[in-house]
Amino acid sequence: MKDVLKKSGKAILLGNEAIVRGALESGVQFVSTYPGTPASEIGNTFFHIAKTAGVYFEFSINEKTALEAGVGASFSNLKTLVAMKNFGLNVAADALMPFCYTGTGKKGPTVIVVADDPSCHSSAQSEQNSRPFAYMAHIPILEPSDPQECKDYIKLGFEISEKLSLPVMVRLTTRVAHQKMPVVLNRIGAQRPSRGFVKDQNRFITMPPRVLEQHRELLDKIEKIKEIAEKSPINKIHVGAKSKKIGIITSGVSYLYVREALLQLNLNLPILKLGFFHPLPEKKIKNFIKGLNKVLVVEELEPFLEKEVNILAKQANPKLEILGKDVLSEVGELDPDKVASAIAKLAGKKFKILESRTKRVKHLPRFCTGWPTCPYWKLFAAVKQVAPKNTVFGGDIGCYMMAALPPHNLYNYLSCMGSSLGIAHGVKKATIKTGKKQKVIAFIGDGTFFHAGIPAVMNIVYNKSNPLIIILDNRITAMTGHQPNPGMGKTGMSEDVPQIKIEEILKALRVKHIKVIDPETEYAQLTKTIKRFLTKDEVSVIISKRICGLLAQRALKKKNAK
Repeated sequence: MKDVLKKSGKAILLGNEAIVRGALESGVQFVSTYPGTPASEIGNTFFHIAKTAGVYFEFSINEKTALEAGVGASFSNLKTLVAMKNFGLNVAADALMPFCYTGTGKKGPTVIVVADDPSCHSSAQSEQNSRPFAYMAHIPILEPSDPQECKDYIKLGFEISEKLSLPVMVRLTTRVAHQKMPVVLNRIGAQRPSRGFVKDQNRFITMPPRVLEQHRELLDKIEKIKEIAEKSPINKIHVGAKSKKIGIITSGVSYLYVREALLQLNLNLPILKLGFFHPLPEKKIKNFIKGLNKVLVVEELEPFLEKEVNILAKQANPKLEILGKDVLSEVGELDPDKVASAIAKLAGKKFKILESRTKRVKHLPRFCTGWPTCPYWKLFAAVKQVAPKNTVFGGDIGCYMMAALPPHNLYNYLSCMGSSLGIAHGVKKATIKTGKKQKVIAFIGDGTFFHAGIPAVMNIVYNKSNPLIIILDNRITAMTGHQPNPGMGKTGMSEDVPQIKIEEILKALRVKHIKVIDPETEYAQLTKTIKRFLTKDEVSVIISKRICGLLAQRALKKKNAK
C-alpha cells in the first residue's frame, strides 16, 4: 500500500491499487465505498492512506448511500471517486439514473468503479454483468485489461467527466482487479480549492418538464463521447498478418487471453482492442471488419459486444461471419485455453487443452479454525441442536454464507444483502395462510444488518410477522477484509465515533424479544433462548455477539509482539 504513494518511478500494484493511484494522480478529493470483493482493496487502500494523502474517505453503510454521498461531493465541486462491486451497483442504481441526468458539478468530475466477478469467486447472488447499465443509464463505460490501464483509464475517466459534466464508469473484473504488474507512476495531482455547493437554479433537480430536457442533453453528451471514442488510443488495432482474412474483437481482460492464445497457436491475427465499451467507436469497428471474412468476438458472460458487431456488420460487411458465444461459453470466466480453442476453430487449426490444466482440486470454504476460534461454529451447532425438523433456514451475505456448505448444510434459501429477513417474512405469512405452523430462522451479519436489514425488520414488525432473527455480530465487516462498520465505533478516516448498538435500533423498531448472547461462553443460554423464542407469536431477535476469531488472533499477535 505504501507504493501507492510513491512520488515517481514504477511500482508493482494490484489493479485495485492502480485505481487508487490513478485517482491520486487525478487530484481526487472525495472517496466513498461499501466493501465488496473484488473491489475491496480500493477502499482498504484509501482507508490506510487517506489522511496522509489529504483525501476524505468513508466506508458508507451501503452502495446507495456511498453514491449519494459522492453525488453531494460532486455537486459541491469536489473531484470524486465511488467504488463498489457489481451487486452494489444494483443497490446504487436508484441514485445513478438521476445523477446521469443532472450531471456532475462543473468542477466535480466523478468516476464510479464497478467490479464484476465472472465465475462467482466471491459472489453468491448471480454471475452479474454490469455492462447493460450503459444502455439503461446512458453512462460511458471504460474497460481496462491490466493494472497500468486501470491507472490510466481512471485518469481518462476524470478527464471525460470534467469535459462533459457526466459521471463515467470504469468496469473491472476479478482478474483485472487482482492481477499485479509494474505500473508507471506519474506525479500525484494537486487538489483544487473547494468551491462548495454553488447554487444553480434547476440544474440538479429532476422534475418534469426539466427532466425531459436533461434526457436529451444526456443523449447529446453520449454523442460527443462517441467522437472522443473514435479518436481515443485506448481503442487500438494490433495489425496481424495482412494475408489473413480473420480478425478478433475484444475488450477488458479477454484481450490478454487473446494475446496468450495466439502465442500458443503460433498465429498472428489482427486484433481490435476496445477500451471503451460504451459508447463504442462504431467507425473504427466498421473499418476493422470491412476486409475480413470472419471475426471472433471474445468477451466474458453475455454477448453484448457481439450483438453490436452484428448490427454494424450489416452496414459495413454483410457477408462477414461473426463468431462469439457459439464457440465461447456465456457462463464463467474465459482463460487462454478456452480462447485458443475458439480461435483454432476459426482458423482451422488443431488445439487440444491438456487434461492436467483443466483439473483443479476444489476445496470447499469453511469457517476459520484455530484459537480464538470463529464464533459461528458454536452458534450453528446450537441452532442445529434445538431447531425443529421442519424449520426453514434463511441465509444472507457474509462469512456465515458457508453454513450452506458441509458440514452444516443448513440454509434453505440464500439470495442478496438483507434478503434473509424479507424472505423470512414472506415465508411466515405464507405458512400462516396455508395453515402450517412452520418455524423460520433467518441469519444476518452485523454489517449486512446496517446495510439492508433495518427496513426489513421494520416491515416484519409493522406487518405482524414472527420469524426468529439471529444477528451475527462479530464486531467487524469480516468477509471483505475487516472494514469498520457503524457498530464498532470507527470511521473510514480511523476516527472514533459512538458505537451504534444493534439492540437499541431493534428496541426503537418496537422489537420486544431481544437477547444478546456470547455463543462461546453462554452456549446453554443460547440453546434455551432459541427454543423459547421459537414459541413467540411476535418477531424475536438473538444477537450472537463475539469478535471474529481471525480479528482476535491478530489482536493477540499484536499484544504479544508489544
